[in-house]
Amino acid sequence: HAALLRQAFAPTQPSLISISIKMASAIRASMSVAAPRAAVRANAKATAAAKPVAPVAVKNASVIAARSAFKGISLTAARKATAPAVRTNTVCSVATENRIVPHGGELVNLMAPADSQAALIASCTKTVELSDRNACDVELLAVGGFSPLKGFCTEEEYLSVVENMSLPDGTVFGLPIVMDTSDESIAVGDKLLLEYKGEKIAIMEVTEKYLPNKPLEAKKCYGTSSLEHPGVQMISMERGKHYLAGPVTGLALPTRDFPCKTPAEVRAMLPAENVDVVAFQCRNPVHRAHYELFTRALDADNVGEGGVVLVHPTCGPTQDDDISGVVRYKTYEVLKEEVDNPLIQWAYLPYSMHMAGPREAIQHMIIRKNYGCTHFIIGRDMAGSKSCLDGEDFYGAYDAQDLAKLHAPELGMQTVPSLNVVYTKEEGYVTADVAAEMKLTVEKLSGTKFRKMLRAGDDIPEWFAFKSVVKVLRENI
Repeated sequence: HAALLRQAFAPTQPSLISISIKMASAIRASMSVAAPRAAVRANAKATAAAKPVAPVAVKNASVIAARSAFKGISLTAARKATAPAVRTNTVCSVATENRIVPHGGELVNLMAPADSQAALIASCTKTVELSDRNACDVELLAVGGFSPLKGFCTEEEYLSVVENMSLPDGTVFGLPIVMDTSDESIAVGDKLLLEYKGEKIAIMEVTEKYLPNKPLEAKKCYGTSSLEHPGVQMISMERGKHYLAGPVTGLALPTRDFPCKTPAEVRAMLPAENVDVVAFQCRNPVHRAHYELFTRALDADNVGEGGVVLVHPTCGPTQDDDISGVVRYKTYEVLKEEVDNPLIQWAYLPYSMHMAGPREAIQHMIIRKNYGCTHFIIGRDMAGSKSCLDGEDFYGAYDAQDLAKLHAPELGMQTVPSLNVVYTKEEGYVTADVAAEMKLTVEKLSGTKFRKMLRAGDDIPEWFAFKSVVKVLRENI
């Protein structure tokens, strides 16, 4: 199946994403992503005897029993109380020296020693003020978040990533990393002092200045050239006329309200032994359903014993109607204190969202691999976007999962599809299929209604949102 799909995704064919959308059902069928639940349960029963540990279904049953025995405790607490002593022990095969190998084989570090910075700054010919988006890209280049890149993409690299979703040497890469400008005076050979909000952040040596093919970039990377897509609006209306290529040398990290650990620092804080690290990406405050989703990910069959979750939200620019990164950061900090869960690690990512759906899912996997993660949770319509005119989705609900599954072996990572968890009056949070089987009463609260209740000062159900998070949101929006 992989060979046929790669042939279908060749550069001479229509865009990767458009094919992905058309073939989504076929891919899921071929890879057993969306097999009928009845068949899945039947197969699970047939193979359960051969497994050394209880499957997730048995864990769910034990949790429900625990909640019956201990009225009043949360589902998460019940799950901890009934956690099996033995779980599937799957150690990522590409992990070496207790940590997964960075993308491309080496964790890039472009930061200049302090004693050489004065001379580097003196050699600069021009000064450029970075946008919020460019500042995020410069920081991730400098600290190795975009490994193996050591600078902004050359025209060859740009076209290769746009058309093939890979660097010229074949290394998978989701989206091109570019420095845009409308300054006609910048020329090849210039050394640019890159500043952000008054701070000297990095130096860039301009080796190329080229006109990007923005219609092709939009069609290939975002699956559409329509200005109804926020990412297409960004590259068409926000970015400058030219793209600049060249190596980057870091001087300092931007001063932010939300401190962002480098990949090396995150790797150092993760468990020392060979354990699975499951990354959870989000760009919104974490509510109860999210928490259940990423804590239950540790029970997935392909996550080994002793695994941990890295909650790694993006705190850079997102969509215009999203909550600001600073406010999101405050909600994460209070939640971290409230749950105080040793199985959850927290870090923040200075990344600018593109809302590029499947392509961005690949980008997120690469970044989290560089930060030391072995697994990645793929949500429904991850990094998806809707038309600003009619509200129609640009991507299918499973397009990101399909593309991530297809390329996971090349990335040396494993995917963990997000569970569809729902809140029930009788048993708290359970998966939707369990709720249907047990004929439980499902409670629902839409995001729109939640925001209205928040603004009106109405009480927010605790099953939907954490009190600490609600308090921060009310104080800041």
